[in-house]
Amino acid sequence: MSPPAIAVAAVSKRYGRTLALDHIDFTVPQGEMFALLGPNGAGKTTLLHIMCTILAPDAGSVHLFGTDIAAHATRARRQMGVVFQEPSLDDRLTVWENLEFHGLVFGVPAALRRHRIAQMLELVELSDWRERLVRTLSSGMKRRLEIARALIHDSRLLFLDEPTVGLDAQSRERIWQYLARLRGERELTVLVTTHYIDEVDACDRVCVIDQGKILALDTPAALKSARGEQLLRVVVRTEADAEAIAAAYPEQTTRRGQELVIRSPGDVFADSFLALHGAKLRRLTVEEPSLESVFLALTGRGLRDQEASPRDRTLAFGKRGGEHTR
Repeated sequence: MSPPAIAVAAVSKRYGRTLALDHIDFTVPQGEMFALLGPNGAGKTTLLHIMCTILAPDAGSVHLFGTDIAAHATRARRQMGVVFQEPSLDDRLTVWENLEFHGLVFGVPAALRRHRIAQMLELVELSDWRERLVRTLSSGMKRRLEIARALIHDSRLLFLDEPTVGLDAQSRERIWQYLARLRGERELTVLVTTHYIDEVDACDRVCVIDQGKILALDTPAALKSARGEQLLRVVVRTEADAEAIAAAYPEQTTRRGQELVIRSPGDVFADSFLALHGAKLRRLTVEEPSLESVFLALTGRGLRDQEASPRDRTLAFGKRGGEHTR
């Protein structure tokens, strides 16, 4: 039986008095798309840096394809490609030169190197830009180039740390399209860290992490089934209305100014809420169980602001209390 692509066992890391990671355990089978989902400061990047051999854990171990990364760091690095959160391209070089240099560092033979560079540039749709200086590329194109570079040495495992931060919605979508194509064309395990909830529904499994602890780990569907709740996303008319509703549902409500997110047991609650508080509302959006509601159920707070999905039902209220249009 093949070893897992990643095996993390009892990993802990402390920065002074701050416990960044607290006995983290999980395994990722070969070929899986695995997401670490959590807010900024949850410990995601620290954990990724440990798996990439950049940081050493205070306790615990990490094995990649059966290789102990502490004992055999160089061997482990040859099996991984990494796209860091911060840009790491040399913007004084061309697109081709960045890939050529990376291939040289990893000792990829010249003929194979040229073949892989051409192959990866075609995949990420940068073939026509191969002679352009990296400094002239858009942010989305640079991120695609970093993904191509991470795979030039035929890595079996791809680490991506917040790969779509700072990109527009179209560029974010294209990044995920390229990742899906990569997984379809080669045996590749992908671990991605993100705080964008809408991006992880396509992953095989999601590990919810906060304050250095794993709160839940399962498929997106299983997490939503076991932990997800319907959410009411409410925009109120006045500060007093926000305070009154938050006070009425203190255990269910997360407040962001005059917007409230209220965990709902189901449609009956939504109907009764509307009957009681319709006059106080400017807008009410009913969202079906999602990974955001999973995070709310686990932590009592939101992961990030996000727009309502197309499945959500929004009621926009007119000037008179209770008047609304669907």
